Amino acid sequence: MKIDPAAKPFTAMAAAPTLLAAVARRPRTTLALGLLTAGVTLFFRDPDRTPDRAPITDVDVVVAPADGLIVHAGPAQEGVAPEGDSAGEWQQVSIFLSLLDVHINRSPYGGRVVSVSHVPGRFLAAYRAASATKNERTDIVVERVVAGDTRRVVYRQLVGQLARRIVTRIRPGDDVATGERIGLMKFGSRMDVFLPSHVTLEVTKGRRAVAGETVLGRFPAVALATAGREAMA
Repeated sequence: MKIDPAAKPFTAMAAAPTLLAAVARRPRTTLALGLLTAGVTLFFRDPDRTPDRAPITDVDVVVAPADGLIVHAGPAQEGVAPEGDSAGEWQQVSIFLSLLDVHINRSPYGGRVVSVSHVPGRFLAAYRAASATKNERTDIVVERVVAGDTRRVVYRQLVGQLARRIVTRIRPGDDVATGERIGLMKFGSRMDVFLPSHVTLEVTKGRRAVAGETVLGRFPAVALATAGREAMA
């Protein structure tokens, strides 16, 4: 299984006492510490997903950016949606990642990266609603022009009580594909995805999501969007 390079320093720190126990000929301690080392390493596992084998070509589909439990799916929570936008303009899907989930993050929608903004903050439990506004986080804005319309999707990497570092491997100006790897969060966290109100959500609270594979929602098909604009003209 592929392991993300970010695992190296953590594996090394976990392996050091294991080696000491082995040198001291303490087999039970060595076994216990060895299992801990393996667990730390596996936290950084990076399995291939569908987009790695076959790029997502459907410009209307939005996929999950992370593995985990969907803790919110619907209108954006008050005070949580991207700043500067009117209430009711955004829908929100929030995914909570436990220690057992894969923590590699993927872009929920393809396009040009408009901005990447890191905001310092606290380390509240990521499943709490307050974490969305008080915790340390990184907001990523992606735009794509489809049939003359500019579509904007905002997603947020949020740290939790145990996750103390966000790794974001994209920058403004980069082009990303739907489902492409964009970074990770270390040791338990949450991801929020903000979608325009006209996107049809296809998930509900309580469902588990798989990064790059679970469809969160769909933009109106290009043909329908064009027909709607013509009808309003």
